Amino acid sequence: MIDTITAFSPTPVLEPFIAGRLRPLSAYDPAEAIPRSDFDLNPESRIAGRTLAPAAVLVGLVEREAGLTVLLTRRSDTLRKHSGQVAFPGGRMEDGETPADAALRESCEEVGLDHRFVRLVGLGDAYETGTGFSITPVVGFIRPGFTLKAYDAEVAEIFEAPFAFLMDAANHQLRSMSSGDGIERRFYAMEHDGRTIWGATAGMIRNLCGQIFGQT
Repeated sequence: MIDTITAFSPTPVLEPFIAGRLRPLSAYDPAEAIPRSDFDLNPESRIAGRTLAPAAVLVGLVEREAGLTVLLTRRSDTLRKHSGQVAFPGGRMEDGETPADAALRESCEEVGLDHRFVRLVGLGDAYETGTGFSITPVVGFIRPGFTLKAYDAEVAEIFEAPFAFLMDAANHQLRSMSSGDGIERRFYAMEHDGRTIWGATAGMIRNLCGQIFGQT
């Protein structure tokens, strides 16, 4: 009997545990209030009354022998927005799509992930970005055997980071930087294997950490 479930627990234990703490895949409501955002740490920068573009990302939990990892990308340096930043595979939702539809489509387009290797288990809380998107994280388990190929126009690198590392709030560093207009912006960042995960991606990871394991 396992008394305490942690991010190090085996997949057969973690999968139902995680699914039970997420919203059902069918629970998406674009009119629902967005509980989390880039503005949580920077309320003075909040933009009121704007229309947000719906988007979805795949939080892919890869079943490795040493433990779960999270599938991530580094965006191409040539992109107009967020170039070079670490991100989940994902993007804008098309008309008629659910977040699950968009997350699977975008992960196929960006990194060549075959959706037959993915078991989706639920939705994280929606997240508002400073750039005007309402992003729904779609969590799924990815069984081994898949192959990946980066779409060079958007993705510079595909890599994995340990799930247990990302789900440990002790690894979420609170940082700040000055923007061009002189305003100090605060944000979370995670440093792993020479890469910095920050911005909206780090915000969604921290939210999932709280949603799944109650860590804040």
